[in-house]
Amino acid sequence: MLAIIGFACDNEAWGVGRHVPRFPIPNPQSKIQNPLMYYLDLTLTEAAENLALDEALLDEAESSGQPRETLRLWEPEQPLVVVGRSSRIRSEVHVDLCTEQGVPVLRRSSGGAAIVAGPGCLMYALVLSYRLRPELQAVDRAHRCVLDTIAAALRPLAAEVACRGISDLVVGNLKFSGNSVRCKQNHLLYHGTLLYNFPLEMIERYLAMPERQPDYRKGRGHRAFVANLPLSVQSLRAALVSAWNAREPYGVWPRERMLRLVSERYGQWAWNAGKE
Repeated sequence: MLAIIGFACDNEAWGVGRHVPRFPIPNPQSKIQNPLMYYLDLTLTEAAENLALDEALLDEAESSGQPRETLRLWEPEQPLVVVGRSSRIRSEVHVDLCTEQGVPVLRRSSGGAAIVAGPGCLMYALVLSYRLRPELQAVDRAHRCVLDTIAAALRPLAAEVACRGISDLVVGNLKFSGNSVRCKQNHLLYHGTLLYNFPLEMIERYLAMPERQPDYRKGRGHRAFVANLPLSVQSLRAALVSAWNAREPYGVWPRERMLRLVSERYGQWAWNAGKE
């Protein structure tokens, strides 16, 4: 969803468009102010489990029959490459090198291009409700709403933070966060990363130059395009929790649902590499 190069929406090219919900659009004036949001700070052992948990939280919200919003934070313990739902792996990833060096290559449920993540890269996932936030039903507005909220929370700590392109956060003109969205009937999953102490040389090592680039990139290679945000992970965590008012402990997280997704999808060659 990360050293992130170009997360985007899975149902519209680069996230520009409109999600059409299956329920009537509520009156924007009915939006609940400061809705309750659950908080889950949980990193699992296996990379596939971590990707599956993001989707499991979305599925649990969908099946709850009511708005259920969550902020999850996690940080990979080892380097990994994550490609988008429709990515062509061999055109985006140096697969042979990843295999040689034991770096897993996995596929996420949302769109966008390949990313590299690992220690020093804080991952976040938001499950948000259309009923509580009807403006999110337009995908381009969903990008702006989420990224503006995060940028506003970080700007007092790093003054040059801004939104660029469709789904990037930058400091100056250097990207430190890329993001992606997965839309369902009543909720969406918006996830991405925040680079704060990531070995940036890994991006050039494991990723090819993306075929599709935002205009502001101006053809720059990975190393000239990305940067770490000069903040501690504690500051980043606190800023996200405060920005989303995520004060309610999640409680029992959907372990069985996560394991089922690993068994059926995220742990399967047919899902991760079989789309080539």
